[in-house]
Amino acid sequence: MHDTIRKEFIKLIKEHGLEGEEVIVRATALSTEQAIGNPEDKDYPLVRGVERLIQAEFRGSRGQAFTDMYGDFTGRLSEIAEMDLQNNFRRAIFISSLNAVMNHLGLVTQTVHCKDKQPRECATELASYIEKSYGQPRVAMVGFQPRMVEALAKQFELRVSDMDRDNIGQEKFGVKIDDPRQTAENLKWCDIALVTGTTIVNDTIDQFITSKPVVFYGVTISGAAKLLGLNRFCPFGG
Repeated sequence: MHDTIRKEFIKLIKEHGLEGEEVIVRATALSTEQAIGNPEDKDYPLVRGVERLIQAEFRGSRGQAFTDMYGDFTGRLSEIAEMDLQNNFRRAIFISSLNAVMNHLGLVTQTVHCKDKQPRECATELASYIEKSYGQPRVAMVGFQPRMVEALAKQFELRVSDMDRDNIGQEKFGVKIDDPRQTAENLKWCDIALVTGTTIVNDTIDQFITSKPVVFYGVTISGAAKLLGLNRFCPFGG
């Protein structure tokens, strides 16, 4: 999957004459307030400190990616495109930079996380989107996003799996949060899968490219979804 994205990224750089320029991409981990503002609800992974957003800036455009491995990075675009994607930190740098470049080129939007009240509004729109697009499907969600689970549990049969040990086994909004080992069974059970775009960073995305409908959500997968033709939901990102 990442090899395909890399080839497309390098192709974009060459097509737009960027490979010969000394372009500097700066990526840094955002604070909670920078990333999500001040939402009333405090159970988001960003607020709890489980994950951070890496933000890359390219010619005034920004691209972000969720990751559990974060830090600062400065490098040339050609260096990032050829980077060895050996861990979540490097993949987050690569993906956030891809998002920033594609946003600059006008190829994708919603590459910056929504803030304040928007995550709750996003969840409401997601429930409506699923109902309009798929009726009353059984939904397997990968990655616990509290407002989405809260909204979806009211309307659909829902199973949720998550990698955060603090969530596994807990009941959230009437739904028990499963261990990732249950994900494969949940995918067999469901009619559609709702998958966090963070899977492109933690390198688990391949298992979700199935014959069943899959909706990826969030800013992280914005560029990759465009390049790979994946269905993505992210109405409020900047």
